[in-house]
Amino acid sequence: MSVLNFPDVERLVVDFLKNRAELAGTTVDNRPPSGFDGTQRVVLVSRTGGTWIDDLYLDHPIVDLEVYAADKTTAHTISLAARACAHELQGTVYGTAAVTDVAEVEGPRWYPDYNRPAASRYLTRLQLSIRPA
Repeated sequence: MSVLNFPDVERLVVDFLKNRAELAGTTVDNRPPSGFDGTQRVVLVSRTGGTWIDDLYLDHPIVDLEVYAADKTTAHTISLAARACAHELQGTVYGTAAVTDVAEVEGPRWYPDYNRPAASRYLTRLQLSIRPA
């Protein structure tokens, strides 16, 4: 029996999105930048769950894209761009793993951040299908 080699899904998504022209001027990472107060243009990528489907040999991670900006309109615009780019993950090879599908679990929704009152935040939730090595 071979050992499964699961990719770091957060890094996979971050690396795919961080240099996209559509997100120019926006920080994309899986942790907030130094001095983060929620008003910066940021996309935070987090794996929030998912399952391994043994019969199909697929990992099905659920990934959240939390988009922050100084105002609601800007956060929404960035959220739509990040959402569109993320759907292009299908077919991406990352190391020895391949993204075979991207499905939206929840489209962009307003998601106030009560810990950062000046922040404007939208959340998009995706489910990826990944075939590991």
